[in-house]
Amino acid sequence: MSIQNRYEFILYFDVENGNPNGDPDAGNMPRIDPQTGHGIVTDVCLKRKVRNYVEYAKERAQGYDIFVTEGAILNKKLDEAYDACDLKKSKKADDDDRMKAQKWVCGHYYDVRTFGAVMDTGEAKCGQVRGPAQLCFARSADPIFQQEITITRMAATNESEKAGENRTMGRKYAVPYALYRAEGFISAKFAQKTGFGEEDLALFWQSLLNMFDQDHSAARGKMAARKLLVFKHESELGNAPASVLFEKVQARRTCGQAPARAYADYDISIDRQLPAGVELIEML
Repeated sequence: MSIQNRYEFILYFDVENGNPNGDPDAGNMPRIDPQTGHGIVTDVCLKRKVRNYVEYAKERAQGYDIFVTEGAILNKKLDEAYDACDLKKSKKADDDDRMKAQKWVCGHYYDVRTFGAVMDTGEAKCGQVRGPAQLCFARSADPIFQQEITITRMAATNESEKAGENRTMGRKYAVPYALYRAEGFISAKFAQKTGFGEEDLALFWQSLLNMFDQDHSAARGKMAARKLLVFKHESELGNAPASVLFEKVQARRTCGQAPARAYADYDISIDRQLPAGVELIEML
């Protein structure tokens, strides 16, 4: 059974001496808003971490496979849906066949059931699914400092390099510290179309809380979820505008003019006077 309530949520996470989301158009430097200098982490980056966590946690259990994986050929996965439903592939698929295959894909792949997907790219057409869970770009609480660090490679890759005592120079980019805020939405109406249920929702919250602990690397430094606030509505369509709820939570720096270098340098204030029919759940 699909979920029966609308949700909004706010996730605060931080980075210390790492690059949370490199920009390939800027030499992989941390992404920023060029007008304000605030750091940005894309929704795609965060969804990737959720997908990876689900893949680790469920180990491809039935109904929890991942559609968008590294190196995957998506049209082959859509072919699998048509084969499983005993349907005939065609460039002009029958609407009934498309919906049958789409239902199979939603039931088989957690990320399609959660985030949606465009699945009309081959002859095994499964339509377009709008997922119930959507994330916005995460934005840092303050402008970030993009630190450029020179590194050297001491090992040679071949004999000619060794003979010349070559020491290759390189660059790493890092943010000394930043606190980011991501906002998101979960629609009960879209959940009814994909079959996104209470167990899927619980796994989604679990993913947001734990995804950074399964994604450590030298490039990303220390990243951690710091606070997850969930607004639960009594109804499917919601009891208050999302913008009103998001304004109830603010992060303020407490270290004066000094640059923030730890989570303790911020205070997250919450206005607990909520509109009728909305419940605040503090998951972290």
